[in-house]
Amino acid sequence: MAFHRYSPPSREGDGVTKTDFDAERAYATDRFTAVEVFRSERMKVVCGYFEPGQFIPVHAPGSDVAVHVKSGIGLVRDGDQDHHVEPGDVVVVEADVDRGVRADDDTRLEALLVTAPPPTDAEHGPVREGLERGEFDPRSEES
Repeated sequence: MAFHRYSPPSREGDGVTKTDFDAERAYATDRFTAVEVFRSERMKVVCGYFEPGQFIPVHAPGSDVAVHVKSGIGLVRDGDQDHHVEPGDVVVVEADVDRGVRADDDTRLEALLVTAPPPTDAEHGPVREGLERGEFDPRSEES
């Protein structure tokens, strides 16, 4: 997995935080790449870059998430539903509901993910475990 140290995006004179999605782009061969571009106590913003077939395993943290697809195709899990997503789509999953993101097997996926509030390290335990096992949904036989 590619790890990136958080460095604050540029701050404009009017106090607006700004970053360039394309300039942040980074891919890893073994796992999706998450480039954190903003974090506060109330919200976290991540640029997600997925090689074909890569995923964020299904988990259910106590935060809402909005996923905006910039390029590629894939799916976003929302509870018991899988939503096919493509550029321009926005999917919102409420707190404590199963969620996951997966790129299709034949295309890269790039998405902006906004969580509020940021998930805790403990809530990301199932993500780490799913990545280690290579399972999108550990409860499903189709992982």
